[in-house]
Amino acid sequence: MLLIVGTVPDESFPLTLGSAVLDGTDMIVNGIRVPVNRGTPALVGAVLAACQVLGQMPVKTALVGDIGTGKGSRELYEYLSRELPGMAATTLAFHYLQPDVDWHNKVLFAVEEMEKRPVLIADAGLAKMSGQAQSYDLFTPDVGELSFLADESAPHPFYTRGFILHQDNQVPDLIARAYAYKNGARHLLVKGSVDYVVADGEITDQISEPATEAMEAMGGTGDTLTGLACALIESGESIPEACRTAARVNRMAGVYAAPTPASQVMDIILQIPQALARTYNDKKQCKKNDG
Repeated sequence: MLLIVGTVPDESFPLTLGSAVLDGTDMIVNGIRVPVNRGTPALVGAVLAACQVLGQMPVKTALVGDIGTGKGSRELYEYLSRELPGMAATTLAFHYLQPDVDWHNKVLFAVEEMEKRPVLIADAGLAKMSGQAQSYDLFTPDVGELSFLADESAPHPFYTRGFILHQDNQVPDLIARAYAYKNGARHLLVKGSVDYVVADGEITDQISEPATEAMEAMGGTGDTLTGLACALIESGESIPEACRTAARVNRMAGVYAAPTPASQVMDIILQIPQALARTYNDKKQCKKNDG
């Protein structure tokens, strides 16, 4: 089971565990409707769109409303610290939770009590601020979040030093710094004009095509990239292969959506099934030609 743990920007949204479905531009969980625009709803939307090609797989969400105060996140942390040992999650993704060191560590202790340890995916900031980055299997940062990982002295992304933030064209250096200071997960998928796939500090792939310039400025495309990686890992792909596929599919969905400045992330999500099918067909053709 893929378990997606995250927040929605609505303080009235109660702690809710259940399966999600897409309905137009909304996500519905246990009868509660949430707009899919960015954040965890966009991640869930990408997962559900990918399942149209990958086949139905068990996907659950554990969601709560949080508008940045941390109240909802702490409620969700407390719930997970109690309930995770009895859950059968094989892939566990934490997304857009407010960092809380004590509760985060209690949740990691609960993970260790699970019958089988799941693949752990998280926001880079959440894990670094808790000092537990190396407990995770995959982070999916953009270059700004990678800069935070690369700054050994920054306690919060707001305090990332300027000389590091301005190294946008030196992503390999930022990756090296992140691992030198033990702030990298086992794998990274760094989103940017070039997407970098990293395993144990080594860059294994760089994906820059296809490219859609308007997509770079769209909010939520990092969330769809993370959702694709989650779905592909749960489907059985290795983490590096899932990252490579996710990067290509996310980019191809952008090409198919032909976004404008007025486009929303749902326009990308709607193109994921076509983009994933195309990517898989291309991979099969390459293997056939190589054979």
